[in-house]
Amino acid sequence: MENIADIERDLVLEAIFRRHHYDFRGYSATSIARRLERARQEFGCATLTELQGRILYEPLLLPRLLDILTVQVSELFRDPSYFRTIRETVVPHLRTYPSVKVWIAGCASGEEVYSLAILLREEGLEGKAIIYATDINPVALHGAESGVYDLERVVQFTQNHRASGGKSSLSDYYTAGYGRMVFDKSLRDRVVFTSHNLANDEVFSEIHFVSCRNVLIYFDRPLQDRALGLFRDALVHGGFLGLGPRETLRFSRWSDAFADFAPSDRIYRRRMTADAAREVTHVLA
Repeated sequence: MENIADIERDLVLEAIFRRHHYDFRGYSATSIARRLERARQEFGCATLTELQGRILYEPLLLPRLLDILTVQVSELFRDPSYFRTIRETVVPHLRTYPSVKVWIAGCASGEEVYSLAILLREEGLEGKAIIYATDINPVALHGAESGVYDLERVVQFTQNHRASGGKSSLSDYYTAGYGRMVFDKSLRDRVVFTSHNLANDEVFSEIHFVSCRNVLIYFDRPLQDRALGLFRDALVHGGFLGLGPRETLRFSRWSDAFADFAPSDRIYRRRMTADAAREVTHVLA
């Protein structure tokens, strides 16, 4: 007999999808159950069934519900070695393209957006780059676009930037006041913030670098495969994919579509045709 808690969880997720068109049905059962329990408590519901009713009949709950169900934890230049590796090994390849498209999938509150915008500026690629910053949560996207963070985080941000190989002072990119730091609006000149759901939306095209970090760990295996398939389809031949430190392509149905590039930092490369590989070798020589 199926567990009542599992039935309630599935019915709530189905209600969210059918009423509001946000699909959490492929998220890790353990992770989503924990977040639904938090939502139940925060909205003062006795059961998940009561929460389901409020989701169906009180649409104004949706923004806060999305905040609870999506993960918004990040920091500037998180895992500095990842960004140092991008600087040292990925950027030389990106320089060979006449234009560069970057997709940050699951950008949350935007710290990675500003990390890559700063990196591209410091490496002289900003003028020919476009960054697509996407997330399922419209509230998070709005916060990311504002570029405002608590000033108490600046010490960690600065340390991470320096450890990532930063070529200037982080203070060149923000202004501070009233306990907040605000990133320079010019960093957003080449950024497109837009809603995107890896569970049921389609791909961007001709992308040269996809960064999707600490998102797949919250998906079940079929949804992980769907997301990785989107990234494969989005990337140009020879394009790069960056994942989080606890994520891997191993055991994915798309593992053969990628080659290890910097495996210690979870950076992979979409396999190229023989002709494309010869052309890249010639340009880099």
